[in-house]
Amino acid sequence: MKISAKGRYALTSMIYIAQNSDKGQHFTLVSISENLGISKLYLEQVFNLLKKGNLVNSIKGAQGGYRLSRDPKLISVYDILFEFEQSLFELAEKTVSDKHPEIDNALRLTVFEPIDITIKEQFKGITLHDLVIAAEKSKKNDIFMYYI
Repeated sequence: MKISAKGRYALTSMIYIAQNSDKGQHFTLVSISENLGISKLYLEQVFNLLKKGNLVNSIKGAQGGYRLSRDPKLISVYDILFEFEQSLFELAEKTVSDKHPEIDNALRLTVFEPIDITIKEQFKGITLHDLVIAAEKSKKNDIFMYYI
């Protein structure tokens, strides 16, 4: 499965905000861009979709920026990717239903629907909080340097 750059940047940005959020703190696109090494112009597009999907709130002005719209435990990977990867969650189209509906039904029931359900359930089962915990564990593992 291939997740687009926008989808990956959205996940990355949301994890970064969740990792570094204190009550009331907002993150500017410039600060996110500098800390993650992602183009500010690209992040503008990403955050427009995140805002449209009610995943972040924005405040304008000198103290403005973006913050999560709700607790990271209540935001799933599905919630984020749904805004960027519409084709990933579309139902499979009919293939040969006019001439061989039994083949079409077999494919739909045996292959496509189970895959669609599994992907959706997997993405709904992973929260932004889970990703923050995984990132923190990974950070701790990177502390150790081995020299030979």
